[in-house]
Amino acid sequence: MEKADKKEYVLSLLVNNKPDVLARIAGTLGGKGYNIDSLCVDITMNPKVSKIILTTRTSKIMIGRIVNALNKLLDVIRVENLSEVESIKREMILIRMNLMKETKPDLMKAIDILNCKILTFNTDHCVLQFTGSREDIDKVLSTLQPLGIDDIARTGAAALERKY
Repeated sequence: MEKADKKEYVLSLLVNNKPDVLARIAGTLGGKGYNIDSLCVDITMNPKVSKIILTTRTSKIMIGRIVNALNKLLDVIRVENLSEVESIKREMILIRMNLMKETKPDLMKAIDILNCKILTFNTDHCVLQFTGSREDIDKVLSTLQPLGIDDIARTGAAALERKY
């Protein structure tokens, strides 16, 4: 498969909230040579059901095979390809910044321009939060990188089909 044929797909799975379900899903994909780029999992309004949002880069033919393989798993209730419908996708990132005297004014300006939320702020570090598209988060990271990023934690995509 040519690299140009690959694109990002976002799948939404409803599954029974049981031990080992996520491991079987990951094993199904990994066993067939598919990589999971991001994963977001939590219970739904029904505590017996979990929602898994996963992203992967593959071809249109292969995503059909992935969906079919996942639908065959016992505890999978439903699989939706959110890339084929209008959907809302967001990621969240926490960024711990080193506070240095020489970069602090530029950092404060960047925080304001980028609309980052300050969660903690002390004499030598601050922790920022930002929520947006993957592209927005990449832009925030590239802007803040020269200003002293110490560490990050990124969620991966959360997504919902947009209904009218």
